[in-house]
Amino acid sequence: MKVLIACEESQEVCKAFRARGHEAYSCDLQECSGGHPEWHIQGDCLPLLNGNCEFVTCGGGRTIIDKWDLIIAHPPCTKTSNAGAKHLWKGHKLNIPRYYEGLCGKALFMAILEADCRKIVVENPIPSAIFDFPKPTQIIQPYEYGHPVSKKTLLWEKGVEPLKPTNIVKPEANCHEAGTWFMKGGKDRQKNRSKTFSGIAKAMAEQWG
Repeated sequence: MKVLIACEESQEVCKAFRARGHEAYSCDLQECSGGHPEWHIQGDCLPLLNGNCEFVTCGGGRTIIDKWDLIIAHPPCTKTSNAGAKHLWKGHKLNIPRYYEGLCGKALFMAILEADCRKIVVENPIPSAIFDFPKPTQIIQPYEYGHPVSKKTLLWEKGVEPLKPTNIVKPEANCHEAGTWFMKGGKDRQKNRSKTFSGIAKAMAEQWG
């Protein structure tokens, strides 16, 4: 299968598909941190979504894709997530610049979801109601895939079966004490929290590959 993992710098999902023999590529505006620049496209995912595209990976390889068999995407959610909804209001007035940024985030989300590909999965946390996202098809948790962390994740799926749990474990009572990369603070906190858990990535590759 030819698989595009959009908005992924960690390459966690990309590597899981590669391990099963698929021609998978990660794509992100940032450099990859997964150790495989030969599988990473640094740039905007929009020109790639409908296939019929040519690109050069960070490793220097030139590739032509006629059609993607599967697109999995993790579009940025900072401006659309319900967790940041408090920033949408200044006093009792709508924060127009923040609202505009959220609308741009939703536009990217919808562009991916409506791409010309038979199988599409978009992952995001709970969005703020003001942006009127379509209803997700599934909600998953890391503790269903072997990670003792609670982090509700929504999936919008087209052309694939719902993801099935692979290893249900007890979540930590306080995930701040989980001692994982997920809860590390500092300037990379947002980047850390956006990474896909390896158990979820493996389940995606096994079940959708």
